[in-house]
Amino acid sequence: MAEHTVDVRVLTPEGEVFTGEVEQLSTRTSVGEIGILANHVPVLARLRPTELRLHMPDGEVKRWAQAEGWLQVFANRATVLVGEAVPPENLDDAELRGRIEDADARLSESEEGSGAYAQAKKDKERAEAFLELAGSAG
Repeated sequence: MAEHTVDVRVLTPEGEVFTGEVEQLSTRTSVGEIGILANHVPVLARLRPTELRLHMPDGEVKRWAQAEGWLQVFANRATVLVGEAVPPENLDDAELRGRIEDADARLSESEEGSGAYAQAKKDKERAEAFLELAGSAG
């Protein structure tokens, strides 16, 4: 591992999305934006839907629409565990608008505070974040 890189793994339920050395990992936690550089202090953080950016040693920036999940940083290794990670160019505006409409319908049919309401709210937040990224990718 190079002196100024951090070893990163990005995992979803479908499998590994990325593994390798990066100069910086940028994402959003439940309390705000975070950037992880080499030799970062240990972190365990809840992730919010946003754009995950991996700044590669060659200057390239790899990007994904990242769902909610967890970030663990320890011993110069960062693991990103998320429900979904999609390259922005693979996002479909129409499908995402449909997901938002579906979530809105479930929100209106669910009792506030119920598990169904919480899931619908989470699904809507994810679709809205992905739609914002889809707009910036085009």
